[in-house]
Amino acid sequence: MMLSGWGRYPAIECRTQVLRQLDEVGPVLSDNQSLIARGNGRAYGDASLNPDKTLCMGGCDRFREFDAERGVVDCEAGMLLSDLLDIVVPRGWFPPVVPGTKFVTIGGLIAADVHGKNHHRDGSFGSHVESLRLAMADGTVKTCSRDDNAEIFEATLGGMGLTGIILSARFRLRPIASDAIDETVLRANSLDALLRLFAEHDGATYSVAWIDCLAKGEHLGRGVLMLGEHAAAARGAAKQAPSGAGGGLSVPIELPISPLNTLTIKAFNELFFRFQIPKTRRRHYSGFFFPLDAVQNWNRIYGRRGFVQYQCVIGGSQSEEALRRILTLVAEMGSGSFLAVLKKLGPGNRYMSFPVEGYTITLDFPARPDVLSGLAKLDAVVAEHKGRIYLAKDARAPRDLIEQGYPDIGAFRKLRASIDPGRKFRSALSERLGL
Repeated sequence: MMLSGWGRYPAIECRTQVLRQLDEVGPVLSDNQSLIARGNGRAYGDASLNPDKTLCMGGCDRFREFDAERGVVDCEAGMLLSDLLDIVVPRGWFPPVVPGTKFVTIGGLIAADVHGKNHHRDGSFGSHVESLRLAMADGTVKTCSRDDNAEIFEATLGGMGLTGIILSARFRLRPIASDAIDETVLRANSLDALLRLFAEHDGATYSVAWIDCLAKGEHLGRGVLMLGEHAAAARGAAKQAPSGAGGGLSVPIELPISPLNTLTIKAFNELFFRFQIPKTRRRHYSGFFFPLDAVQNWNRIYGRRGFVQYQCVIGGSQSEEALRRILTLVAEMGSGSFLAVLKKLGPGNRYMSFPVEGYTITLDFPARPDVLSGLAKLDAVVAEHKGRIYLAKDARAPRDLIEQGYPDIGAFRKLRASIDPGRKFRSALSERLGL
């Protein structure tokens, strides 16, 4: 069948198989020369695509253990984050880190070592994983942690499924008093002002900014900063249906032509910026963490060609200059980005994990040939400032940019060669980038 990531670019014909029981993994490994595990297909590019065999893990979605007293979960890798939330939130717990969608699997969270709006304080999801069970290329199953098989464990965090098939994981939750978030909205008229707000509110548990990527001149990088804290039960929880739980908005068909262009995005950005009046409000956690989940199949609005998401991180003192240059180039490209998000990251994990201390910007672009070629200009800025591209979002980065951005890539390849000498675990991404 034809498969793609969430960006719907590229689409590749793949032989697929659904794993229903974890003990079925041995025959799958022995019967296939190459394969890659796939969760819910929410990596944007080609990370979960293998033409020979793409192993769909969604059938393995059961709890192995849930300690509701200590907030520890052990579950199969195919469990959706949305299902986990439905169980643990009413019992006073919340995942330590969540991405921008709840329709991802636990195995996917680990393979991409996802970061959230709290990375500057709490690190990535992998930082809270106590152990995981990994099916190796030779069919054996290893339990990996920071004490046992530590190198394999660390390489699996952000390893995009290339160290083995994640079967299950044990991780810690955070206690919460309600299902609500107290959100503070602040507005900034320029990139300088926005970065000052980030610095002033560095103590916030959650922070994320929307950016008007078409603004120019003195308003370059203007945006809206949203801060969040888990609400106290004493003030009452927000009684709101979780976004994306059904009955919401939907893009029912594949659009032949995308309605997103410079004019429509510019109009949306102007309206969004003006209506985001500084305020503090209480809202259900779904609206704060997963706003796009309220629109089912929103990836279809980019039309038949799909789109690419460009996410990079620039570390240290070079962040501000690099962000300014990137936003200037995006405004000059005229393609616009319907989604433009800025987050602050703290120190990251080893090997191929994406985060480094600095700022990460996320941009969406239609997958048109002219736009794809124009992204080379952004690559040049990232390379000059020693930044890196997020593999979970990538569909087109050049190999030399990845080589430069991930200094542990040589060690990752060496470890891969020692545990999988026949390169059984492969994906379109790993073949493209020589991983």
